[in-house]
Amino acid sequence: MKAISRVLVALIAAAAALFTSTGTSNAGLDNELSLLDGQGRTLTVQQWDTFLNGVFPLDRNRLTREWFHSGRAKYIVAGEGAEDFEGSLELGYQIGFPWSLGVGINFSYTTPNIAFDSADFGVIDPIGDGTAIDILPEIVTPPLFPGVSISADLGNGPGIQEVATFAVDVTG
Repeated sequence: MKAISRVLVALIAAAAALFTSTGTSNAGLDNELSLLDGQGRTLTVQQWDTFLNGVFPLDRNRLTREWFHSGRAKYIVAGEGAEDFEGSLELGYQIGFPWSLGVGINFSYTTPNIAFDSADFGVIDPIGDGTAIDILPEIVTPPLFPGVSISADLGNGPGIQEVATFAVDVTG
């Protein structure tokens, strides 16, 4: 009985610790990129608190993917003449499209008619001079019902596309 009560107390203590502990925060530096420009200054761009939230496609198309993005960006210019720096900070995405899907739907309909085609059987030559008369010519009719065809083409996509989502002028 003591073993059961000890296990029960341990479970209650674990549950209490789970619900009363402080939550972890994901705030922080996500990535940083630095480069040296032609005038000896170090340009640094930082992304903070980046969060990408995938959502169900708003157009209900199973082939599309949609996300919401949030975060902060900082820039730092360091070095000789940093206060004279002027430029533009532009953020965006590089999206890869490995495939492209093309779909075509064709609809065709012809009105009912009857056409007489070339001679096929029942040809007689009453005079014998080579001028033949076709008694039963071949009768040709187009399809009476509408026709529909669907084609799908899977080909190479446009590759990597760059999409700028945010741009702002910056100074040193």
